[in-house]
Amino acid sequence: VQLVESGGGLVQAGGSLRLSCTASGSVSEIDAMTWYRQAPGKRRELVAGITNFGRTNYADSVKGRFTISRDNAKTTVYLQMNNLKPEDTAVYYCAADPAAAAIFDLGADYWGKGTQVTVSS
Repeated sequence: VQLVESGGGLVQAGGSLRLSCTASGSVSEIDAMTWYRQAPGKRRELVAGITNFGRTNYADSVKGRFTISRDNAKTTVYLQMNNLKPEDTAVYYCAADPAAAAIFDLGADYWGKGTQVTVSS
């Protein structure tokens, strides 16, 4: 499975961005698709995850601001990020796993290369 992210960039605080991640290859084996992020000097953290059946999980820090969704073909996952804050600045990684439970920060078998999101104050 290959994952390719897009949609990162520079935005002012309070602004919005939408990240996309498209999976290719053996996509039929994938259930959970998740977004992680890692800021400089910090550990990687789960941002949001979604299963094939649409169950979602969010980090407390993004609840009410970010929304994860998935297309009908289940091969593309989106992360709509609203009311962005400087502390959201990080490299955002898309991940995928055959286990639905992976939306609960259990890691993943497949990872994208990441896309940079920078929020200026």
